Amino acid sequence: MQLGIRANLAQVLQQLLQVLLVGMTIGMMRNVVPALAESEFGLQRGSFMLLVAFVVAFGFVKGAMNFVAGRMAERMGRRRVLLLGWLVALPIPPIIWFAPSWSWIVAATVLLGVNQGLTWSMTQTSKLDITTPDQRGLVIGLNEFSGYVGVALAAVITGYAASLLGPRAGLLWFGGAVIGLATLLAWLAVAETLPWARAETRPGANAGKTAVRPRYPTGVSNEPGTREIFALMTWRDRRMAALCQAGLVEKFVDALVWVFWPVYLHQQGVGLPGIGWIVGVYGFTWGGAQFFTGKLSDRVGRQVLNVWGMWICGVGVLLFPLGAGSTWWSASAAVAGLGMAMLYPNLSAAVADIAHPAWRASAIGIYRFWRDLGYGIGGLGLGIAATLGGNLVTAFWFVAAAMFASGALLYHWGEETHPGLNPAS
Repeated sequence: MQLGIRANLAQVLQQLLQVLLVGMTIGMMRNVVPALAESEFGLQRGSFMLLVAFVVAFGFVKGAMNFVAGRMAERMGRRRVLLLGWLVALPIPPIIWFAPSWSWIVAATVLLGVNQGLTWSMTQTSKLDITTPDQRGLVIGLNEFSGYVGVALAAVITGYAASLLGPRAGLLWFGGAVIGLATLLAWLAVAETLPWARAETRPGANAGKTAVRPRYPTGVSNEPGTREIFALMTWRDRRMAALCQAGLVEKFVDALVWVFWPVYLHQQGVGLPGIGWIVGVYGFTWGGAQFFTGKLSDRVGRQVLNVWGMWICGVGVLLFPLGAGSTWWSASAAVAGLGMAMLYPNLSAAVADIAHPAWRASAIGIYRFWRDLGYGIGGLGLGIAATLGGNLVTAFWFVAAAMFASGALLYHWGEETHPGLNPAS
């Protein structure tokens, strides 16, 4: 079995299309739903904790499913987990259509968390299975580029669809088309990549190839169990712990963008299409720049991009409420998106660099567990900050401070993980 993007181009493209549709599925919930929480779904004005409830539920569920997905993928295969994730998503558009109250939206978001935990994890893991170690930054960059372009496209399209068809009908038709197409393609066109991962662990698998010497953690069993991998990722290996905490905190930004940006802009008098474009600038910058930042990390390393990405993203969050007007908000969104593009694919690439192929899917799953738990923890933090401060702006300060502190911790605990730039001795 050959490794590399060129040798497996058809499947790489299929997986990129899958993650585009994954991004569009979550993106349909990031503009219309929070902006119209009061007028369409009966949420009382100023109910900050109830407003963040749906993203908190999403975060805890998606984090748990990331954890589960990695272990499932090593037993039942990547393709089956991907298809299961799409089947879970099928009821989401009808639930939104019939929702009589905000609690139904929270329930739909729970299903969305299951869907995202299973599908996004598998698109990333499958591409890592079939590409070479020196392409990991590029392939994760492509994966996240495609996914977050999908998020941004959905935010814009659903804004117009809601204006033309009404919020419920617009989300019903958009969501049904996206989820239905993704399920069909996963069934008919996606191949199982688990055999590539198993072949990579066989004796002599790298014979005749340029030797790479990743800095794998020491003292790990040949077939580590879930408890051992969880401990390794969370505290035993300081590098993995640094990456996991950075992943968790950067999701505070995405929770803020998802929940409070649309509400803040709506309160400033911006219409749904305008909100979609401003939120879309963040998504398009994040997605588009990852096309370059992932590959750049294969040349200059992961650590410098990860640390500076945390800080630049924090600056974008800090700037957003300090000015007014679409130009200011769009520019601030672009700064936050650029910082996110620097760190997002490269935190995952750093984990993949130093995770052994025998347990790489589990390591990525646990990293993604902690990362997406950031939606839940960050959402709670946003609600508490806004409630204590009495306004949404306090939540912006909370997120910016967390990003600066987390970047500093990553700088002190982390190290360069690229095996070509910092090989094991």
